[in-house]
Amino acid sequence: MAHYVGILDGADDVWGVRVPDLPGCHGGGANPEEAIADATSAVREWVEARLAKGASLPKARRLADLLRADEIDSAAGESAVMIPVLIDSGRPVRANLSLDAGLLAAIDAEASRRGLTRSAFIASAAREKIEGHR
Repeated sequence: MAHYVGILDGADDVWGVRVPDLPGCHGGGANPEEAIADATSAVREWVEARLAKGASLPKARRLADLLRADEIDSAAGESAVMIPVLIDSGRPVRANLSLDAGLLAAIDAEASRRGLTRSAFIASAAREKIEGHR
């Protein structure tokens, strides 16, 4: 899985993350966690739109490269965060999982409550965990 470096800044209840390698891609929120989650969604959408056009993705620079280029102003309170890029391939694959019977029953009940299949529910929960959503 690929990652892009995001630059987090903000204070109080206004936070933002910009992704310098993806022009115009940014996220925001009332706290750092919300800003990172929003940036993660924005990166996914940015990448999917780019791929849908048949364009290649910009190379993700390493944190050290961004620091050398003075793109992160730590004196101003900016910090680097890693933003995962998780893109669906559109090709489902069968997987054999072993889960506790009680957990499986809870998954099935919650999936049913939400109108989802077991697979869709587990995939959604996994995406949220990987992308850092709470």
